[in-house]
Amino acid sequence: MISKEKILGLIEGLLAEKKFFLVSLDIGPSNNIRLVVDSTMGIQISECVQLSRAIEQGLNRDSEDFDIEVSSPGLGTPFKIREQYDKNIGKAVEVISKEGQKIKGILILVDDNSFSIEQEKKIKIEGKKKKQIIKEKINFAYNNVSKVRNVLKY
Repeated sequence: MISKEKILGLIEGLLAEKKFFLVSLDIGPSNNIRLVVDSTMGIQISECVQLSRAIEQGLNRDSEDFDIEVSSPGLGTPFKIREQYDKNIGKAVEVISKEGQKIKGILILVDDNSFSIEQEKKIKIEGKKKKQIIKEKINFAYNNVSKVRNVLKY
């Protein structure tokens, strides 16, 4: 079976050169290699092809058969690593808590242990006829959320 260390060794130079970060690397029992990479500037299909070719050139199909799939995380794919949070500061996200509560807002702050979103709410203010929009900052510890992902804002 092909090891993750071998795959990482084949692509680490290209990842550093292109300023990509590894989101996930999975190798199935029948050597199905699934590599997900991202960057702060996004990833082009041609760059995924480069990574796929780098892996293929470093492996020998005569000794082990394998399949390779290289991609970037999709729009609705949950965040897995800190760099994805950093990349999405200022963008709309949906947070699903461990209790199942969905909270939408703008990702405004990220650190090693937690992140914060800013959520707009309409509330009734005494003396006003219409509800007013206020912005509320909500903090989350990474281990208290089930899922965080981008959402399209229309």
